[in-house]
Amino acid sequence: MIVGTPTYAVPHWLVQLDPDVMVTTKNGRANYGARQNMDITNPTYRHYAEGVIRAMVSHTADYPNVIGFQIDNETKHYGTAGDKVLVLFKRWMKERYGTVENVNRSLLLYYWSNSVTRFEDLPDPCGTINGSYACEFEKFQRKLAEEFLMWQSDIVKEYKRPDQFITQNFDYEWRSFGAPGQQDGYSFGIQPDICHYESAKAMTLIGTDIYCFDQDKLTGKEIAFGGDLMRSLRQNNYLVLESQAQAFKDWLPYPGQLRLMAYSHLASGACGVMYWNWFSIHNGLESYWKGILSHDFEPNPTYEEIKSLGKELKELAPRLQGLKKENRIAMVISTESVNALKWFPTDKDLSYNDVVHWIYDAFYEMNLECDVLFAQEKDWSRYDMLIFPQLYCVHRELVERVREFVEKGGTVFATFRSFFADKRCKIFADRQPHNLTDCFGMSYNQYTRPVNVTVDDVEAEYWMELLKPDTAETIASYGHKYWGKYAALTRNCFGKGKAWYLGTMVPAEKLKEYLLLAARDAGITPCPVQWPVILRRGINEAGERLHYFFNYSDRDIKVVSHVGGTDLLTDIRYEEGQEITLKDWGVSILAEDNMDNKK
Repeated sequence: MIVGTPTYAVPHWLVQLDPDVMVTTKNGRANYGARQNMDITNPTYRHYAEGVIRAMVSHTADYPNVIGFQIDNETKHYGTAGDKVLVLFKRWMKERYGTVENVNRSLLLYYWSNSVTRFEDLPDPCGTINGSYACEFEKFQRKLAEEFLMWQSDIVKEYKRPDQFITQNFDYEWRSFGAPGQQDGYSFGIQPDICHYESAKAMTLIGTDIYCFDQDKLTGKEIAFGGDLMRSLRQNNYLVLESQAQAFKDWLPYPGQLRLMAYSHLASGACGVMYWNWFSIHNGLESYWKGILSHDFEPNPTYEEIKSLGKELKELAPRLQGLKKENRIAMVISTESVNALKWFPTDKDLSYNDVVHWIYDAFYEMNLECDVLFAQEKDWSRYDMLIFPQLYCVHRELVERVREFVEKGGTVFATFRSFFADKRCKIFADRQPHNLTDCFGMSYNQYTRPVNVTVDDVEAEYWMELLKPDTAETIASYGHKYWGKYAALTRNCFGKGKAWYLGTMVPAEKLKEYLLLAARDAGITPCPVQWPVILRRGINEAGERLHYFFNYSDRDIKVVSHVGGTDLLTDIRYEEGQEITLKDWGVSILAEDNMDNKK
């Protein structure tokens, strides 16, 4: 059993006691009724929240079947921006900047007469049109959420046993696919309203919620991305605290899909998978977010598949648990860039997370696994190739580490709008990409929207930087009467490594070609298995190499095994080069032959 603190939904009596418990955002004070509509800094809320946390945890910590505690639920800052929060923000700004003049100069508050002479006079960020100032406030809001989780974690630590964990179900950008206000959506990219890297410090076990399409739209991309991000926070296993069972009316899974999804989570390094929720509730907002059981509490195909899966996993647990990955590719991401590019978008129809998934999904379909690292992560030593998708906001240390990584023999692949501004969204005043023109062997100082522009006979999309090679080799140029003299993709030898830069967006299949060329520079060879078959690999606690084969299609597919091994699900042994038949939405898990035993 995992005991969760109930702090994400406040009772009505508490709001009656202190109306300021309700969060005030840029849209005004929230009305009571929804969840996650409270001000996480409000003293009244904190007082009663602490009381219920202490009561629950002290009462349950000694029960042997309580294995851990979940603090809050999909925590974020909820847009909190009331008067008391603004006082805290101004105090935080004073601690960071020291003097008002530093604020005026660093954030260019002089523009349009926004400068101030006292910290107390800093304007309300909810009304600002200064992106740098707004992003500073959003950074502060994220820190409030991080502090809120650490506060809960510290309380739980007073009572929990050494063998009990503390977790939190981190979520992602919740991307809607239906009508406005409709209760639907799926996990997509980085969550902009809390920094997972910093918040993870409050956890002893990273947890997450991952929701994705199923039926004909099931690809596993959301599962893989979310898993690679959560695992990379600690380079360790994580727990899936919520995944869909029946969910929405158009998400009722086909036979075999729940099993496929569960093993996909495990293949990314999950140590367990749970479902929201056990049964379908009979009223309230989530009445039609269906659980394992339907409203009649009777067995159904979803229930039967999960029951069968549970039995299977119980038997296989000793062979599956503790999966560790040895990925040679890593993607570097940034919460600061997510928010900065809301203020300075590449295109109204293209977000930071769109570009992240554009790159990630290409690697996924080519079965080149990659970790997903936050820019704060300083250890890149285990990787041969780093990817920087639209990494807009960077600091000096990161730029220098990119240079050092390439000089020592690494390969980097960066996209448009990377290394463009500092952590305060202030655009660098030197040639772009900032302080890396020698590393990439090119520069640019103009960009535009591509109209009737091609790259290698495919359409350039959304944005194009007019790259001017110096020492770099032009791999692809723009096809256009006027822009044709500029490069679209460059490759430069720098030190012992290679630096690639793509100045525009191209269709996925062309992107795969470019990424594969760069991967070869890193000594990474193509995977013989291609989409819709997905191959994920790792090493279990016993030291066995496991190879997960997933068929993300509705047809049977034959795939040639690249290793010799025994399928844990069927006990069938396969020789290297032998065909494996994957049923529709099917799974095969090969435990690779121990070479010492073969000899």
